[in-house]
Amino acid sequence: MCTEAPDPAAVAFAAPRPVVAEAVDPVVLEPVDALTITVLVDNSFDALLAEAPGVSRGRLGTGPGLEAGQYVDGLARPGLIAEHGFSALVTVTRDGHDHTLLFDTGVSPEGMATNGRRLDVDPTDIGAVVLSHGHADHTGGFPGLERWLGRAASPLVLHPVAFTRRRLAPPGAEPFAMPQLDRAALVGDGIELIERRDPSFLLGGSVLVTGEVDRTTDFEQGMPFHEALVDDAWTPDPWIVDDQALVVDVRGLGLVVLTGCGHAGAVNIVRHALRLTGHDRLHALLGGLHLTGPGFERIMEPTVAALVDLAPEVVVPAHCTGWRAQMRLAQELGDSFVPGAVGSRYTFAA
Repeated sequence: MCTEAPDPAAVAFAAPRPVVAEAVDPVVLEPVDALTITVLVDNSFDALLAEAPGVSRGRLGTGPGLEAGQYVDGLARPGLIAEHGFSALVTVTRDGHDHTLLFDTGVSPEGMATNGRRLDVDPTDIGAVVLSHGHADHTGGFPGLERWLGRAASPLVLHPVAFTRRRLAPPGAEPFAMPQLDRAALVGDGIELIERRDPSFLLGGSVLVTGEVDRTTDFEQGMPFHEALVDDAWTPDPWIVDDQALVVDVRGLGLVVLTGCGHAGAVNIVRHALRLTGHDRLHALLGGLHLTGPGFERIMEPTVAALVDLAPEVVVPAHCTGWRAQMRLAQELGDSFVPGAVGSRYTFAA
C-alpha cells in the first residue's frame, strides 16, 4: 500500500477525461431482430402500473395461489416479490430463433426463482449467466436458481475482481461487511467461470458484455466509503472496477444498454458502449443508475443533463436509481421515461 504523497503530474495523467475521438477498430456487434428484457428482481412491485406499446407488467394474481386460510377459497394471490436487488432475463431473437441469458440474480436465495416461477419462466432457456459486479444484491440468488433449474447454471461470466472482499465504512458508523462470492464454492457446484476484464460476446455475438468501463466524465467519481481488503488492509475502493453492462444492437433502432447498479456511471457506461461499437445511437437505457442517497445526489443533475443530450427513446431507471433521480428523469425526459417494477417485460423490435 503506497503511503507517499502522490506526484501531481501523475495524478493529472491518471485522472478521467473526456474522450471525443471515434472508436478505433470498433467491435462488431451483430444486430438482432428483437430483444426482450424481463425484470425478475427489482426494488418495487406495482401491480397497477400502466402498460404501453412494448411494455407489459406483472399483476396481482400472477402465478399460482398461496395457501391462506383466512380466505373463503383458502388462497392468497399476492403477485411478485420486491427486494433491494436486480435480476433480468435477456432474450434476443435472430433469424427466427430465441436465445436467453440471465443478468444478475437478486439479493435473496429464493426471490428471483420465486418470481421466475410465478411469471412462468422456463429456466432451461437460460444459456448463460452474467454478473454486473460482485455485490450481494446482484449475486444472492444462486441457491434458488440451482433448485429452480435442478442443476447449476453455467457458464457464469464475471469480472475477476467480483470475488473481492468488500465493505461499506461510512464515518461514525460500524462498517457493513458485504457477503463475498466464493470462487471455489461456485466451481464446486459445477459452474464454469469465465472471468474477463475485457469486452466479450455472448449468444452468437449478439450480446456485448462491456468488461471494464472507461471512466471519462468529471462528475462520476465512484462510490464513497466503499472499501476492499487488499494485502490484509482495508483500502478505499470507490471505482468498483468489476462493474460492467450488457449491450444489444436492435436492428433499425440502435443500442439498448442494461446496467446492474451502474457503479461505473450511467453516462460513462453509455458513452463506452457507443465507442466500443462505433454506434452513434442510444435507443434505450435500463437498470440501476445508482443516484440515490447524499453521496450520489450531487451527480444527479449532470447525469440527467447528459442523458437528455443523448436523447434515448426509452429510459427505465431501476433498483438503486432512487426516487429523486427518477422524478428528475421523468421531468426532463418526458415520454421517454418509463417507470420500472418487478415483472415488467420490455420488448424492442425492428
